[in-house]
Amino acid sequence: MRKYSSLLLSALFVSASLFAQETKKEKEPQKGHIDQNKFRQLKDVLPTPNDQRTASGAPGHQYTQQKVDYVMDLRLDEANNKLYGDEAITYHNNSKDNLEYLWVQLDQNMRAPDSKTPLAESKGASGFQTPEKFVNDNMGKAKDFGFKIEAVKYADGRDLPYTINRTMMRINLPKALAPGEVFKFSIKWNYLINNSVKDGGRSGFELFPDGNKNYTIAQFFPRLAVYNNVEGWQNMQFWGRSEWALEFGDYDVKLTVPADHIVDASGELQNEKEVLTKEQRKRWAKARKSYKDPVFIVTQEEAEKAEKGRSTKTKTWHFKANNVRDYAFASSRKYIWDAMAVNINGKDVMAVSLYPKEGNPLWEEHSTRVVANTLEEYSKMTFDYPYSKAISVHAKNQGMEYPMICFNYGRPNPDGTYSDRVKNGMIGVITHEVGHNFFPMIVNSDERQWTWMDEGLNSFVEILAELDYDPKFNTGNLPKDIVRYMSLDQKRLSPIMSQGDYVKNFGPNAYTKPAAGLYMLRQTIMGPELFDYAFRTYSKRWMFKHPTPADFFRTMEDASGMDLDWFWRGWFYTTDYSDIGIKEVKPLFLTNKPNERTKKLQEQYPSYFARLGKLVFLTTNKEDADATEVETYINGLSAEKKANLKKLPKYMYQVEFEKPGGLPMPIIVELTYADGTKKRETFPAQIWMKNDAKAYRVFSSDQEIKSIVVDPDLETADIDTSNNSWPKKTANKFDKFKNKVKG
Repeated sequence: MRKYSSLLLSALFVSASLFAQETKKEKEPQKGHIDQNKFRQLKDVLPTPNDQRTASGAPGHQYTQQKVDYVMDLRLDEANNKLYGDEAITYHNNSKDNLEYLWVQLDQNMRAPDSKTPLAESKGASGFQTPEKFVNDNMGKAKDFGFKIEAVKYADGRDLPYTINRTMMRINLPKALAPGEVFKFSIKWNYLINNSVKDGGRSGFELFPDGNKNYTIAQFFPRLAVYNNVEGWQNMQFWGRSEWALEFGDYDVKLTVPADHIVDASGELQNEKEVLTKEQRKRWAKARKSYKDPVFIVTQEEAEKAEKGRSTKTKTWHFKANNVRDYAFASSRKYIWDAMAVNINGKDVMAVSLYPKEGNPLWEEHSTRVVANTLEEYSKMTFDYPYSKAISVHAKNQGMEYPMICFNYGRPNPDGTYSDRVKNGMIGVITHEVGHNFFPMIVNSDERQWTWMDEGLNSFVEILAELDYDPKFNTGNLPKDIVRYMSLDQKRLSPIMSQGDYVKNFGPNAYTKPAAGLYMLRQTIMGPELFDYAFRTYSKRWMFKHPTPADFFRTMEDASGMDLDWFWRGWFYTTDYSDIGIKEVKPLFLTNKPNERTKKLQEQYPSYFARLGKLVFLTTNKEDADATEVETYINGLSAEKKANLKKLPKYMYQVEFEKPGGLPMPIIVELTYADGTKKRETFPAQIWMKNDAKAYRVFSSDQEIKSIVVDPDLETADIDTSNNSWPKKTANKFDKFKNKVKG
């Protein structure tokens, strides 16, 4: 009996969709197929959970990670643009494995004379170029960049064998380092510092016309690569784009620089009295109590006076940084220095800026305030910022981050004027680079493999911080901002889940697309409450640890109670695009007359229909409209039941939605009625679970519906809005352009 009823109900369901009938075909042999439904689970893609990484996305009870401590003595040779370093390294093997060797990253070798990076670029002859570029490309001698390793030694001073493979160095241990053991060794090195304006690079120096320099120094020392029990060593070569995977540790660093330089760096300054004047210390103490406006520790007038001199003496600045994954510093006699305090959930953190006069007035107006705003907003979305300060340093053409310090572009014209574009670019880069303190400096993902895990997550939170700083800010990372990229020819696209070195269109792929996707998750798919709790859970679970993409995907689902596999699969693992539209709208009318399909069902199953009694039907033919049976039924109800009813709808419409794009997305519908009022309704992405091409909904109202729009606020990165409206709108120039690009 149950099977019989189910069959009839199924048949009736088919008949009810009068407007989607298919011609009956003779049976043909059916071939099996592989399940390609976007809603299938990701278990076939994600790694199997284990005792180190659980199915919930949390670290397992056997999770381990290494620790590496550094003691460094550094000397900056301004006259020759060289940096000299002695570093003592203590490596803690916290893994369960015996290590036969250690791998060290030598990032500066990427620009060494024998670097393979320039040779890896496919490069043909240019039809035109400046004489300067021609001479540099074809006649210039290679500069002597790259690490000069002077010595690698055991802690007792004996030579320690090593092998250099381009940007990686293998330390050949005399015997395997057992679990729980510690190995101490030292490296002595130097290298020629690059001019970051002319030579490029994430760090280096800028030379000013008067001979002064601004040193923003990072990736400057041999650093231990990451090792874990599951994946082994992360010793992929550094080709220049995909960044780093690093271990946490404690740093004790002494920086010897010209005596008239101002310095700041990752960590706490240990010798204020030796390197700061009494007045500077007094101003710093005042800044610690200023929560509204920055306080100048070094004024522009003082910086301009300092840059006219050239001290032949030196000062040594001593910093200590605990539980950081990297180290960087900035040094120049040109610096204006200001700071203010930020209250992060009861704890004071210093927001700091260093900048030459060339950055003003823009930098003194915005930099430190943007730093403070970023710390506040990111802390709300993740965890309380754990370090004591965050520093923004002005460096031409740079945008790069390190623990507690970052280098940022954004320079006014020589006369001090600047456009909104320059201002917003500066606000955006400072927000982004300071935000990197959270991702990946604390939530320590592997940038060499998964660029999006730091750039994309960071760019997402950046949106919220920028809009808090200026509600009208154009973030450039919203769903509408990724439409043009996703409309490109598929040959020019790569999935987000691609290793960064071979990704095409790196910026949109690693920054904008994941950021826009997470924004959609928060605003459209999950809602802020569910999303924020899950995102905060992920951030706190993986503070000072090494998460993988699976840990993020699993935590977001585990902490929200939402199955998001369809979203990860489509948005992160494919290059499919979003395109949902309205194919057809049909007015519906109540009638007492069955259509031909229903008549045949009544003939086929007479006893079933006899039990149902009187029926009403829907038709698209207005001439057959007749609501008598429904009205009779309503009139027969009790007064109490009548009181709970709405008015009989005067208008009904069946809307057929189409999905030319491969990505399932929620259908956001805005109805406009005859009197101008509007109503919105959102249907979850699961509406596409059983039919990936089309979906139907019926809308009823007391008023005539004048127009229907899908995705009215451009929330779903729909690449073709020409099919989003009923009645269909005439395509504008932008739509025509998008369709041309798509084609």
